[in-house]
This record gives sequence, structure tokens and C-alpha cells, in this order.
Amino acid sequence: MTLFEQFERHINPGLAGLLRFTGLDKVESHAEGVYVWDTEGKRYLDFLGLYGTLSLGHRHPKVVAAVERQLARMPMSVRVLVSEPTTRLAARLAELAPGPLSMVYFGNSGAEGVEAALKFARFYTGKPGFITTEGGYHGKTFGALSVTPREPYQAPARPLLPGVKVVPFGDAQAVAQAIDSDTAAVIVEPIQGEGGIRVPPEGYLRELRRITRERGVLLIADEVQTGLGRTGKLWAVNWEAVEPDILVSAKALGGGVMPISATLARPEVFAIYKDQPLIHSSTFGGNPLAAAAALAALEVIVEEDLPGRALEMGAYLMQGLLELQRAFPEFIQEVRGRGLMLGLEFADADIGAVVVAELAARGVITAFGLNNPKVVRLEPPLIVERAHIEEALAALAGALEATRVAFEGVL
Repeated sequence: MTLFEQFERHINPGLAGLLRFTGLDKVESHAEGVYVWDTEGKRYLDFLGLYGTLSLGHRHPKVVAAVERQLARMPMSVRVLVSEPTTRLAARLAELAPGPLSMVYFGNSGAEGVEAALKFARFYTGKPGFITTEGGYHGKTFGALSVTPREPYQAPARPLLPGVKVVPFGDAQAVAQAIDSDTAAVIVEPIQGEGGIRVPPEGYLRELRRITRERGVLLIADEVQTGLGRTGKLWAVNWEAVEPDILVSAKALGGGVMPISATLARPEVFAIYKDQPLIHSSTFGGNPLAAAAALAALEVIVEEDLPGRALEMGAYLMQGLLELQRAFPEFIQEVRGRGLMLGLEFADADIGAVVVAELAARGVITAFGLNNPKVVRLEPPLIVERAHIEEALAALAGALEATRVAFEGVL
């Protein structure tokens, strides 16, 4: 039995079928920078970046070295003493945070970070309700899933958290109308990732901040995918100079080497810790290995100005994508995004799936949005160079041409 067959039998048969359809039924071998190799020796240009996780690329040497040093010293905290790298990381995040978000809770994933944000919002306000947006994606654990209004994910898991209201993304007045006496917080992605790389109208975040502040409701910014330079600024909320009450970071925070999440908040939101210090905790959250990786990742992001690089390379990639849209108007309905968080919306999800498969055949890794399969997302590492972008665009042109042949006479 091959390794892929073992994956199909023991891990996820449905996903195995999808991988087989897209031509990605291979076994990964090793990776470096913006490239991945499978065990058959084929090289892939990674333009998915683990859904925005690999902002520094694969195996960034500074992050790997930091983890190796910490591994030789103390990989796990005993938790009854203070961890140096974890504490240093919290202080550094507080320095880089938008506004007075000086308290940090560490988890292991974006979903865990969202769970913490929801719980602390309830602790602080004493209210049970939340407002989320159509197309929003915040994770698949129970609380996070409750504010991720995607029917195929929610239906088999119900009942979920009560008191969650769903409003259109980009409509601040809908949020204002939905707030009531039970609303603890509004949770929003500054740019929706799995919803299809949807950028809200200018001023949307500022208006949300004004409304929530006036109504005494917390604003939670889910920056799991948008944060740490992906959109061209360190935090996506910086585009509108918005200071949320709680911000969730993950994915890129671990430098592509270790899993870690951070839930940042104003001190008063975490005030419950003064009387109940163990009210919310995690054995592995913010462990020394992950903290060391995150500290190194933040150093690289800031010192190498990766947000600025995302803006520059994103503009170059966007230009090429718009040219392809003009060449294939029957397929590509819209190109959108910001920085190196870009999406192609296709006329049909089946077209997008064929394009993903054709790109894989040409050695480029992409994927569609989990909440919007019509959109193929492009989230390469922020270290990507023009030559890599040109390589990806050439492959995309070939994939679109092959798709045109495949759908000839159908559309």
C-alpha cells in the first residue's frame, strides 16, 4: 500500500479524492524558500503559502536557527516558572500592536485564538451574543464555527453557540441594526480570506469601530490570515488606522516553522485574570519553541520590511492578473485583493477547480476559498521575487488556455 493510499484509508478519503482530481495526489518531500518538492522529484512553486502561513517562505534560516537554539536549551515550559521567550514575545507583540493591546493569550492555532477572543469578550461584557459576517471564516472548533456561517460546516455540528447574528460583509449599518442589549462583540476579518479575498468598502472598519465604541460593544479583528504584513501593512486594520479591542494573530506568526496563535487585548478585557488566573489556559500555547520561532519571525518581518515588499510584489502580481483577466474574460470575472493576498473569481467553481489542477500540472500550488470555491487564491510567501511571479503568471496563462480547450463548446 502506498503512502497516499494509507492517507486515504486512515486520514481523509474525501480529501484524498480532491487531491487526486487536482493532480496533487503526491507525497511532499522537502521545501526551501518559495519551492516544494515531492518524492518523485517534481518541484512546485508555492503560491498558496499554507493559506498565508508561510510569509517567510519554507524553512527561513533565522527562524530555523532560533528554534534549534531553543530546542537545545528547553523546548517545553514547566508552566510553574516564567518562560523567557514566551514573555519576550508577549512584550514584542504589545509593542507592534495597533493601539493599547498590551495583554496576550497564546494558543496553538487561529481557531484557538478566536475561541479565546470570544470567551474573553463574554467574560468582560457579561453578555452572550456575537455578530459575524456572511462569508466570514474564523475556524472550525465549536465557538469559532459558530461565527463561521457556512452551512456545510455548521449543519452536522449543531447545536452551536446561541445568540450569533449574521450580517452582510462590508455593511456597517447592518451591524448597527443587529446590535442589541445582549451583544458582546462584533468579529470581522479586515479582508475575508476563505470568503473569497473580499475587500470591504473604504471606511468600513472605521465605521465599525465608531459604532461599536458608541454602543459599548467590543470589536474583534480576526487577523489570522491578514496580519503580519500580508496586505502591505503590518496589520490590515492599519489601512484605516483602526484600534480593535481584541486582535487575533496566528498563521504567519510562527514563521512557517511552528504553530502558534496570539490573542491580543486591552488590559481591561483580560481583567478576569487578576482574580481567576487559570480561567483560560493551554498546555502547549506559546511554548518556548513556538515563541522562539515567533520572535525570530517578527524580527525578519520588521527588519526586512516584508509589508512593504508585499505591497510592491502584490502590485506587480495584480498587474499580471489583470492582463490575464482581459485575455480570458469568459473565465475570470474579477481580480481583487491587497498586497500579496489576491484572488481570482471565476465564472463557475468547476472552472476554478480545473485551473487549480492545470496549475498543479505546471508546478504551481494554489487552492480555492473554503467559503467560496469560485475563487482561486494567490498567497505566495512575502519573500517572493519578480522572477517567481513571472513563472506563476506564465503557468497560469497556460492553465487558462488548457481550461479554455477543456470547456470549448460548453460555455
